Amino acid sequence: MSVQPPAAPHRVAIADIDIPFWRMVVIIIKWAFASIPAVIIISIIFALIGAVIGAVVAMLGLSIPSVKL
Repeated sequence: MSVQPPAAPHRVAIADIDIPFWRMVVIIIKWAFASIPAVIIISIIFALIGAVIGAVVAMLGLSIPSVKL
């Protein structure tokens, strides 16, 4: 049994994608719903980072001029 080496990669150019309008609408709606959990997770991560930075600033006793505690 002989094993042939893999063929060299070929370049491919896509010229046209034929998707009906309503199918594209459904894809975009699914994409929007799928992004909701990602936005929630990223918001939680940014809130935690902001809380850590705020705690560090408070511990160092630094003050922000426009914020009065």
